[in-house]
Amino acid sequence: MVVLAAASAYGVLRRRQSGRVRVRGRDDGKRLEAAELGAELGERATLVQFSSAFCAPCRATRRVLGEVAGMVPGVAHVEIDAEAHLDLVRRLDILKTPTVLVLDADGRVVRRATGQPRKADVIAALGEAV
Repeated sequence: MVVLAAASAYGVLRRRQSGRVRVRGRDDGKRLEAAELGAELGERATLVQFSSAFCAPCRATRRVLGEVAGMVPGVAHVEIDAEAHLDLVRRLDILKTPTVLVLDADGRVVRRATGQPRKADVIAALGEAV
């Protein structure tokens, strides 16, 4: 009975956390250049999304980040296929898709989140980058 209760509690916790944004602190000055991203940095900030082919939350994240980038002037959205850029994934400690990095105008990582973000969370994270 105790094992079932522990398994149920774990399942509930796992479902609650799955797909939620979990924000880490600064990435110790890690910086990304336009050449590494394969796209230009935004004038004010860049939303970098690491995705994989069969990731359903990645598609929804793409939509949310695209909407935010379209709403906020000077913000770019760049999506990176994690499987095709394993060297970058390893260097940045990307452990799960989707992972979103918020870069300032100079390409420094100012926020990191895993899971499918809410639009309000992305806008709030951008506040720190600009």
